[in-house]
Amino acid sequence: MKAILFREIKTFFGSPIGYLVIAIFLLLNGLFLWVFEGDFNIANSGFADLNPFFTLAPWILIFLIPAVTMRSFSDEKKQGTIELLLTKPLTSWQIVNGKFLGAFLLIIFALVPTLVYVFVVSKYGLPEGNLDLGTTIGSYLGLLFLVASYTAIGIFTSTLSENQIVAFILSVFLCFFFYFGFEGIAAFTASFADVVSAIGMDYHYKSISRGVIDTRDVIYFSSVTVLFLAGTVYQLKSLKN
Repeated sequence: MKAILFREIKTFFGSPIGYLVIAIFLLLNGLFLWVFEGDFNIANSGFADLNPFFTLAPWILIFLIPAVTMRSFSDEKKQGTIELLLTKPLTSWQIVNGKFLGAFLLIIFALVPTLVYVFVVSKYGLPEGNLDLGTTIGSYLGLLFLVASYTAIGIFTSTLSENQIVAFILSVFLCFFFYFGFEGIAAFTASFADVVSAIGMDYHYKSISRGVIDTRDVIYFSSVTVLFLAGTVYQLKSLKN
C-alpha cells in the first residue's frame, strides 16, 4: 500500500496537479473570504469567527476533490496499466487505500495553510483572542470527515469509466447529492423531514461544527467512506474476473 501511496503523492507533486489544486483552493477561499463583497467576507461580517470559511469550503471541495480523484483508476484503465496494477502482490483493499490516502493527503496539504485564518481572526477580534476554539476545532474535524467522504466517492466513480470527464461529473453529482440533496428532498417530505435530512452529509457536518463530537456523526462519515471504498474494491475485483 505504501508503494501506491508514495506513487500517488509523487504523481501529484511531480506535475502541476498538486500545486494547482492547492493554489486554486487557497485562491478561491482567499478571494471570497477577504476580497469579494458578500456574505462570505469575514472582514465585513463584524464577527470574529470562521463560519464563512467552513460554509464555503465544502462547496469548493465538491468540485476540487473530483478533479483530483477523477484520474485515479480511469487513467489506469485508459492507458491499460490497470491490469499491471492488479497483478502486483497487493490486495484490492491495499490498492484502493493507497489511492485514497494519496488524494486525501493532497487535500490535507491544501487545508493546512488555512490555519493562518485562525490566527488572523483571533488576532483581530475584539478583544484579541475572541475566537471560539472549540467550534473551530470541531469544524476542522468535520471538514476532514467531509474530505474523506468526498475522496472515497471520487475514487469510486473513477472506476466506472476510463473517461476522466465522466468520472468527474459523476463524482460532482454524488458529492452534491450526498451533501445537499437529502436536505432538498426533506423539504418535500414534511412527515419524515428530520429522518431524511439526517441521511445527508450537511446535517452531520453542521453537527460536528458545533464543537461537540457525537459518535453518530463519526459513524455516519466513516460508514459513507467505507461504503464507497468497498464499492471501489468490488469494481476492481470485477475487473480481475
